[in-house]
Amino acid sequence: MPAPLKIVLADDHALVRAGIRTLLEKLPGVTIVGEAGDGRETVTLVHTFAPDIAIMDITMPGLNGFDATARIAREHPRTKVLILSMHTAEDYVLQALRAGATGYLLKDAATAELQLALNAVRKGETYLSPSISKSVLARFRQQEQDPRAEPTKALTPRMREIVQLIAEGRSTKEIAFLLNLSVKTIETHRMHLMARLGLHDVAGVVRYALRTGLISADH
Repeated sequence: MPAPLKIVLADDHALVRAGIRTLLEKLPGVTIVGEAGDGRETVTLVHTFAPDIAIMDITMPGLNGFDATARIAREHPRTKVLILSMHTAEDYVLQALRAGATGYLLKDAATAELQLALNAVRKGETYLSPSISKSVLARFRQQEQDPRAEPTKALTPRMREIVQLIAEGRSTKEIAFLLNLSVKTIETHRMHLMARLGLHDVAGVVRYALRTGLISADH
């Protein structure tokens, strides 16, 4: 018998998380070792429990699923990330793959598909919901050949964190405290990221964050 599949589950909506947990608990050989409501907490749980798979939403406060995925892929490569999202747009899927996600499953998928996705991700295979897989993989290969096609590559991971926090309405002092950096450092990052993106005010940062999935309209 294979060893139990250890999973960390992350979604900022408690009711959604409870529903997913119920589905997972019905699957054989699955153990949920932790739950999180934001990206930073997810990374901490991965560090603590070293799960086989982190199942995570994209739009979460503080640190979104894209950047949490990138951090997990960098710091804990043995933990695979399965994105579970309602977003069907190719741009979201591409960002998830670039961040290091091994799978992308839509939230309206059937329970049987969840089992398929977990099995594939556990083996290190890339799993995409069938309704999005063909077009996304074609575009992913195209953009890998032309990195200029993906505007978020212009930002460092730290800049992406700051963009999200600015868009969530955090002040410079709050961002400095959250990231354990000086106010001057945050101001410098802010100046550079706005220059790279060609933005001139906070409204532009918010629009960019919404467009690229760093935040959702209900945050």
